[in-house]
Amino acid sequence: MNRSNNLGRLALTMSFALLLSACSIFRQAPQKTDGPPPELSKPEKEEPKKPVEEKPAARAPFNVPAFAKEVKKDAYNVAIFAPLYLDSVFANGLEIPGRTMPRYVLAGLEFYEGAQLALDSLSRLGVKLNVQIFDSKSRTNDAASLIRSRRLDNTDLIIGSVSAPEIKVISDFAKQKEINFVSATYPNDGGISSNPFFLITNSTLRSNVEAVHDYVQRGFANKNIVVVRRNTPFEAGIYNNIKAAYDKMNYDKKSRVRELIWSDATTESQISQLLLADRPNVLIVTALDEAGAKNILRKLSTQRATYPMHVFGMPTWDVMKFKEPEFEGMTMYYTSPYYNDKTDVYSKYLTDAFRHKYKSRPSDMAFKGFEATWYFVKALAQDGVYFNKDLNKPGNRLFTTFNYQPVYLQENAEMPDYFENKNIYIIQKGDSADFKMNAIN
Repeated sequence: MNRSNNLGRLALTMSFALLLSACSIFRQAPQKTDGPPPELSKPEKEEPKKPVEEKPAARAPFNVPAFAKEVKKDAYNVAIFAPLYLDSVFANGLEIPGRTMPRYVLAGLEFYEGAQLALDSLSRLGVKLNVQIFDSKSRTNDAASLIRSRRLDNTDLIIGSVSAPEIKVISDFAKQKEINFVSATYPNDGGISSNPFFLITNSTLRSNVEAVHDYVQRGFANKNIVVVRRNTPFEAGIYNNIKAAYDKMNYDKKSRVRELIWSDATTESQISQLLLADRPNVLIVTALDEAGAKNILRKLSTQRATYPMHVFGMPTWDVMKFKEPEFEGMTMYYTSPYYNDKTDVYSKYLTDAFRHKYKSRPSDMAFKGFEATWYFVKALAQDGVYFNKDLNKPGNRLFTTFNYQPVYLQENAEMPDYFENKNIYIIQKGDSADFKMNAIN
């Protein structure tokens, strides 16, 4: 599909956003779209609600006093941030230069479109919302300006596809106002701590490598584990996270983890000294970049005839293509907090809606926008403003199994620094499709 051919759809969406506000879209009523599946179109029966109902609970979950409150409303105020770059795209009016939408806009645009479809479906279920959509890359109405002007003060939930530096600005505000802030796509804590109202959906690199270590220890009965890393502080940090996971692991069959510090001068002899011929060699490669990963894999591939290998890469490997002849037949895996085979009813609804409304297929960002919005707005409607007591309701699952857990950066801390999705999928790369390996999820 050529995305530039969808200029009309993109320009319409962006122009609509710009005309309403350079930074926000106030959505009071759902736009008509093609009908969702039957279970998304039937309003749920609800007991009549008072406009605001607040009840103190017996104790404070996670030692956060706000989490002990039950605050329910007739209608909730939701703010969604996405990187739309409206100032740049429409700098000279509503005409798009070159008649082609810049590629850097598409991810944020599709996140917004997925979120919008989720909001439409939730409205059909009877959820009453006042929603504001903000351009997180606006130069004139950035997050700090919105906070200073108090436009976010009455917000009950913030969902963002945001990165540094705005993620820290929004997080600090959310902490001050005790508003749950869901970071939907950024795989980093952004240096944030001491904020139990901050929820990370796209799990951090540390959580990914811990999941790899746990999987290879439990998934191979007899194995030789080698971490292959370059001599950089960053990749040394990844290795240290794996060592820490090994030290904490309570498993009587765990195998020790050895280390190979890689350079362009690394010889086949140096590699073979760490490999064994009588058992699976589990190689955890810490390179996040494609060029570095392929450089390492080329040399490892020469050892496959003698030493059985399973190569585990980083989350960034999900978009890498290993089509070169030397990689043929090499068993490779990567990790991801997201997995969607797109066979479920929600995926089909989203795909059909995009085809009918936008004449295109939804990207992964559209699925993430849909899922994050559906999951947390539904939690808001079910349990009120402080839904944190039960973040992992199986009944709210769409494509992904989330497992939000409190993260304590300091030992003996009484309050979480944030909550993070700790469910990590182990995915094997295939020629035409990738496959989920850990069946427990």
